[in-house]
Amino acid sequence: MAYTALYRTFRPTTFEEMVGQEHITKTLKNQIIAGRVGHAYLFNGGRGTGKTSAAKILARAINCLNPKDGEPCNECEICKAALNGSLTDIVEMDAASNNSVEDIRQIRDEVNFLPTKAKYRVYIIDEVHMLSTGAFNALLKTLEEPPEHVKFILATTEPQKLPATILSRCQRFDFKKISEENIEKRLQIVCKEAGIEITEEALKIISTLAEGAMRDALSILERCMQEGEGKIDEEKVKDLVGIPKFISIHNITKAIINYNPEEALQAIDDVLKEGKDLSNFLWEIIKYVRDILVYKTSKNASIYSKEEVTQIEELSEKVEKDRLLSIICELSNLENDMKWSTQKTILFQVGILKLCNGEASHSSTDNNEITNLKNKISALENKIDQIGQSAMRISNGIDSKTNYQANVANQNSASQSEINATNKNTASQGKAEAKSITESNKVGTQKATGNGVKAWPSIVENLKQEGKIMLYTNLINSQAVELNDMTVGISFPKGLTPFGKTILEKNENKTELEKRVSMEFGKPMRIKYIEEGAKAQANASQLQEQNPIETFAQDLDLPFNIIEG
Repeated sequence: MAYTALYRTFRPTTFEEMVGQEHITKTLKNQIIAGRVGHAYLFNGGRGTGKTSAAKILARAINCLNPKDGEPCNECEICKAALNGSLTDIVEMDAASNNSVEDIRQIRDEVNFLPTKAKYRVYIIDEVHMLSTGAFNALLKTLEEPPEHVKFILATTEPQKLPATILSRCQRFDFKKISEENIEKRLQIVCKEAGIEITEEALKIISTLAEGAMRDALSILERCMQEGEGKIDEEKVKDLVGIPKFISIHNITKAIINYNPEEALQAIDDVLKEGKDLSNFLWEIIKYVRDILVYKTSKNASIYSKEEVTQIEELSEKVEKDRLLSIICELSNLENDMKWSTQKTILFQVGILKLCNGEASHSSTDNNEITNLKNKISALENKIDQIGQSAMRISNGIDSKTNYQANVANQNSASQSEINATNKNTASQGKAEAKSITESNKVGTQKATGNGVKAWPSIVENLKQEGKIMLYTNLINSQAVELNDMTVGISFPKGLTPFGKTILEKNENKTELEKRVSMEFGKPMRIKYIEEGAKAQANASQLQEQNPIETFAQDLDLPFNIIEG
């Protein structure tokens, strides 16, 4: 006798045997009991969720000679003929390979003939979205008003591809993904009936890997069963589907959290020697980091053993939630980059090493990492205040004229005239810059002139529309001010978190913002981040010793030379 696949052997034969679709099976049974069966049905849902099985059961139930509570008896002549495939009144057609107008015209001609044995002639059209436009048009009239002895059951995974004229003629039932608990219960029944020995941990892994598809779960179970004699355990399932061992995933995650690149490289080498797929390995790392975050938040780690939960708890105590979120984002970006790269191994190693280096040169603890970020922010705030004070000194004219005259006292009249003109232009520009910077440091609520600055809210909104959520969330409520003709300041009235500062300071993010601002201004522009409420920490006596014009020019990176005679 020919071998039959496990998912075909244990295909449900009654609505009661179907799992996870009670909202559909209950309605169908009630229609059969009440005698109000529709002429056309559309079964929609993901792969392996029971669409074809439900269609077969429904076709037998409406033709069964001895139906019981809306279920087929599977014992009468009609049911047995339908089960062994000899009943010609139930026609199954795959629209993926029979999608032409001629195939539908053949159905349209056949519906005029009465059934040979059964009460109804039932057409089950699988993957119906694959029909051509002409085929859909040929089906319309027959689908809307078929003969009384004809029923249509359409099945598809992509209902959005069906014409609205088809959808409106069918009763639509949406099959949802089957929960992991229901898949596990069904697998236990299958293993018991098939005499398969399997551990509870292995069943949980198969249920998770199936991703809501019962057929996928049975296919994985069948592959494990064919690996040889003996009990199916967790390691056998992982080896079969290419999942790296837990210890490898744990080691590389531990290395990232502890800023240990040597340990990370060793873990990567071990995985490569085992021949595991790096994309699959990366996805497992992302899920593991997510599980650490979930455990840190809710202490929930149901799919792990007691020993593994202990290791997860140790890692969760060493890292903050913000860092875990950052690691997940970085690994997700690495996964996207690897999809389009021909050098996946190199890209993977470099990405992991970048995460391991992090702030390791400063400290391996989160407290020191936060302190380091705060110091950087404080230095930037002091720099901004220094520039603002220098600009204010020039605006008020403090000692600028005296210092300038002392520097140019020995110049000839022509040179002196030229320098005076330069000084006048520089001081005038300094006043304008000082006014802009001084006003931006007050409360951060003013709106600067210029189309580029006015467009800042739309720039932030566009980031949200384009899916750049990390940038968007950190720029909400930020404001823009034009510092000079080359620089735009971005202020944050409500402050900025260390994690947000890290995100915005990334080269690729800062470059992206500068590009968008430059497009609005119509010329190359730079951006500077300004935090509101920063206190001036500069040494006032040091500022007085320096020429304020020269200090202002140095702070803004402006070319300025004093020519001595």
